[in-house]
Parts: sequence; C-alpha cells; structure tokens
Amino acid sequence: MINNKIKILIVEDIKLESLLLKINLERFNIENIMETDNGKSAIEIYQNNPDIDLILMNIQMPIMYGTVATQEIRKFDKDIIIIAHTAYAHPNEIEQIMNYGFNDYITKPILLDDLYNIIEKYFFI
Repeated sequence: MINNKIKILIVEDIKLESLLLKINLERFNIENIMETDNGKSAIEIYQNNPDIDLILMNIQMPIMYGTVATQEIRKFDKDIIIIAHTAYAHPNEIEQIMNYGFNDYITKPILLDDLYNIIEKYFFI
C-alpha cells in the first residue's frame, strides 16, 4: 500500500497528461499534489516547498528540460525522489536519462499499474 500522505510535484507541460497523472494519483488517495509545466518553475516550487516527497518530472519541456531541472535540484538536494516520465524507452536513452540524477523512470503512456508500482517502490507503508 502506498503512503497516501506523500506530497507530489507533477512537472508536465502537456495539460492532458498532467491531468491524467493527477487523476490517477487521486485514485491512490493521494491528495497533496502540486503541478507546474516547466523545469524552471519546478526548481522554484521545490525550493519553496521542501516538504515535497516526490517529483514526477517530464523530460522535454519548454523553458527548461527536466534533465536540467533535475541536475539543478541535485545541487542542493541529493535525497528527493525524482522520477522521470518520458516517451523515450530505448535502453540507451533510459541510461542517458538516469545519468542526470533521476532515481527512476516510467515510460509514456503511463499505465495505472506502472505508476502505482513506481510510487510503491519508494513510498510503501
């Protein structure tokens, strides 16, 4: 069972995908969800909300890519769980993505079971 008290930041520039992530997280009774549409604002939101437990970070976004945002966050927090959610699924691409400091990844389209499993991996109670 997932700890439903966790606080999650969704970083996704496509509104529909962000909405689907939020709806699916709410299915797990997770209600403390924040959202933004670019990496630069993700950094600012996390700096102002250090109680965030998990960041779901898209890779390709306007203003600042998720890879760059993750590297910037890692400069001041090595412990926050950051999960990449990406359409890139080739093993070489995944390996490159993980080198930016992500804890894990999930591929798009994000299936409900995959989302549950990746969150449960880090926030099981």
